[in-house]
This record gives sequence, structure tokens and C-alpha cells, in this order.
Amino acid sequence: MIYLDYQATTPLAPEAREAMLPWLGGPEGLGFANPHSPHRPGRAAAAIVEVARDQVAALLPPGGSVIFTSGATEAINLALAGSGRRKLAVSAIEHAAVLDTARAIDPATSILPVSEAGIIDPATAVPAETGLVALMQVNNEIGTIQPVEALAERAHDAGALFLCDAVQGAGKLAAPAGADMIAISAHKLYGPKGIGALWIRDGLELAPMIHGGGQEKGLRSGTLSPALCAGFGAAATLAAARLEADADHVETLWHSARDVLSRWTLNGSSEHRWRGNLNVRLPGLDVARLMSDLRNLAFSAGSACASGSGRPSHVLKAIGLSDSDAKASIRLGFGRYTDLGELKDACERIGAAAAAQGV
Repeated sequence: MIYLDYQATTPLAPEAREAMLPWLGGPEGLGFANPHSPHRPGRAAAAIVEVARDQVAALLPPGGSVIFTSGATEAINLALAGSGRRKLAVSAIEHAAVLDTARAIDPATSILPVSEAGIIDPATAVPAETGLVALMQVNNEIGTIQPVEALAERAHDAGALFLCDAVQGAGKLAAPAGADMIAISAHKLYGPKGIGALWIRDGLELAPMIHGGGQEKGLRSGTLSPALCAGFGAAATLAAARLEADADHVETLWHSARDVLSRWTLNGSSEHRWRGNLNVRLPGLDVARLMSDLRNLAFSAGSACASGSGRPSHVLKAIGLSDSDAKASIRLGFGRYTDLGELKDACERIGAAAAAQGV
């Protein structure tokens, strides 16, 4: 099996796994202790949580605090609902965690358009009386990098808060500047599933969404997993150390894949893009048949969160694609652990299978 679905989830880094193991132990190791308990094992577990918090914070701007959550979806819900702002604006290509949550809070949420390249214009006007603007750093379906700093400035000029979904960019790009809140997820940067974080600018107060024991500064009640925190922290530290090396490797992979799939049309900008995301289309392609013919390749027909719905991608529709072109698109995701030879082989097999369809 060749894995090419890094936008859906990344492999767990060996370093992250090693960091987790002591906190998954049985009774003999006491690593299972509750980090919110006052006894010695509990304090040891609490200490590793705080080490991890500092490690994750190092990926994010100074002047803020990190709140651990169950993932980016919870972080986004906490940011949007906890802000107290009720008039919202989001881009047309946001993840469902932003779009659906925003619409639940404000059914009249303003939708900011994007260009055919999948980029929001940095001069886009923020609608009057908007209380919060949400914009992702890197799109999960087409990989386009958004001008978040410019949009954050425009939001602030309009008196609005700015939330950045940095799930696909954290650990790969510099942290978005100017945001009031930033949501990230461990399993998109080679950490474990089941944990994410919301970075909150100093001085900004949120209302809790989950009530209970008051953990995480009263914003997110519930017992934390020291193992998940440790894995998240180790993955964050590794991502920071490997930022340039990972980007260079991805650049090499990108050019190889583009060379093999040269007759396919790229969806989204080729310049303003995280190169670990290759979303391409071939008119007339039967993607379901392609995936059935290539069962030993793991790639996506679109966002993993929307796959199987039968609906064309809202992201591809937002950049002007027809339903048929959207449904003739595939997404290949690759990164740190992708082998160049395997990627080239996979792309050649994809090309051959498409040719066998007569397209």
C-alpha cells in the first residue's frame, strides 16, 4: 500500500510514539495517572502536559496561550461559540468545521468569495458589523495558501476578531501573524489523533463550551490524556526542527508527481500553495472506478470529511469548476515519510489506469 492522503491524516512520527509510551503504561509504571490529581504520579503527569503545552506553543505566535482540545473541530467550535460574536464572515472554501459551526451560530453568515486560483483577495471588504472573520491558512482540499495576515488586519480594522484554521499549515509554514485565535490538530503534523489545540491571544476572553471540572483554565473541562499531549508536543518540536527539510522534500515530490501527471489540470494556484497537496482533474474521469482499480493506493477523491457524500466538493465549486470537473478530480497528499520512487510509481499507475478508461 502506498499512502498518499496526508491531508486526511499524517503518519505518526516515531519520536511522537516514543514520547507517548511512558504515559500509556500499566499499573507498574503509574504513567496512567490523572494529571489533575494532587498526588506525586498526578503531578508527574501534569508536568509532562505542561512540557507539551510549551512545545506546541513554540509553533505559534508569542503573546498567547494554548488550550488543549480533542481536535481542531472542538477548537474551532470553542473559538466561534466562545467568542460571543454573533455576526460572522468566513471564506467560501473553509472546512466544514468552520462553515457548519458558523452557520449554526449565524444562519446569515457572510461568505467571502475566492478567485479561480482558490485565493481570497487580500483587499476583500469585511461586511459591516461583522464580529468575527474566520479564514484558513492552507486549504485542505486544494492546498492554496491564503493571505491570512492581510485579512486579519482588515478584520481588525472593521472591529472584528480573526480566527485562523491553521490545521494544514501548522508545522509546515510559519505561524499566521495577526490572528486572535488559531486552531491546530496533532494528527495533521505527524502527531496522534484525538488531540488539538486552540491558541488564544493574551487579553482575549472566551466563554467555555464544555462545562465540568474546570480544566484548561476553565475553558475546556475534562481529563487530559498525558500520552496524547506528550505525542503532540514531540511532534510539534520535530516539525519545527524539520521545517526546511520537510519543505525541501515535499518540493522534490511535487515536481516528480507533476512531471508524471503533466496532462492533468491542476486545481488551485501552483504558486501560492503547500506543495504536499496535489489536486488535479482529467475531464471524463470516473474517479470511483479509478479508486477501485487502484486499491493498493491510498488517495482521495476530495476532502476526507466529505468523501462518500456523492456531492461535488464545495471548494472545487467555489473556484468555478463544473460538477463534472469537480467529480473528475483527485487529491494526492504526500509529506515527510513519502518515498520519491513510490510516489512516481503511484502516479504512473494512476496515469495508466486513467488512460485505460479512454480519458
